[in-house]
Amino acid sequence: MKDTQNPESEQSKELFAYFGLAVYYGQALEQQLTNLLLLTKLSQGKTPTEADLADLYQRKLSNSLGQLIKEIQHHFPFSEEETSQLQEVWKQRNHIVHDYFKERIQETFTSAGRARMIRELKRFKNKASRLEIKLQGYCTEMYVKLGLEEERLL
Repeated sequence: MKDTQNPESEQSKELFAYFGLAVYYGQALEQQLTNLLLLTKLSQGKTPTEADLADLYQRKLSNSLGQLIKEIQHHFPFSEEETSQLQEVWKQRNHIVHDYFKERIQETFTSAGRARMIRELKRFKNKASRLEIKLQGYCTEMYVKLGLEEERLL
């Protein structure tokens, strides 16, 4: 007999929680890439006024993760490994946001399927979190280098 637990079961709630965390860390990466882009432009003297900075910040917030990754690669010296990690997380994030449940819906009806999905989402969350922390470190280094206070930019 098939395990057809409903979406309100505890394991289903855990699955949805990890899905939410995966999306959250994708957005955290977008935020850190936006911050890093602005700081890089500031360090190059490309955004002279606070009004220009605020305008650029708002425009970059509406960019997708893929757009931000493509742009930052022209301005920040990521290692090959970091570039590869960014590309991989971007592709996985897009899959999770746009196709994950469409492709895996049948697995949500079994305990084993939900457990597999939870493991996958945990792995993505951990990978994206580590990358976000690394980017946060680069931003902090740039704040210090530029003699800025973080609150001014965020």
